[in-house]
Amino acid sequence: MPESPSGPFSTSGHRHQPSDVVDETAKKSGVAPKCILKALKDTGAIVLDSDTQLTGVPAEAWDYRLGNRSGLEWVLDQYKEKTPKDPTIREKFNTYKFADYKEHVIDLLQRVTRVSVETMKIVDAMKAAKSAR
Repeated sequence: MPESPSGPFSTSGHRHQPSDVVDETAKKSGVAPKCILKALKDTGAIVLDSDTQLTGVPAEAWDYRLGNRSGLEWVLDQYKEKTPKDPTIREKFNTYKFADYKEHVIDLLQRVTRVSVETMKIVDAMKAAKSAR
């Protein structure tokens, strides 16, 4: 798959779903988009937040596994907003917001996609070479 200048997939700013109505109101009031971080393997898309969806993720990128999940799913899980259980820690140190790292996550997902696809090509070539013996 040829890569676009922005990487192996494209970003789209809007999805046509009922939640967009709420998000438009939030956007006008200055509230950051709601963090979603969901992989849609069947459509080759990754929903980052209520405003951003990455599309055109190659199927091979989902095949490269790190344990029981793909590298892309692992990255999404690492950047989810999690609330600490301890009230003191939650009050004083719960400052992580996905919106602060959104561009970094997009870049990282593009890199992990590229590495996953290239690794699967190598693995497939090794399987072909082994079966040719």
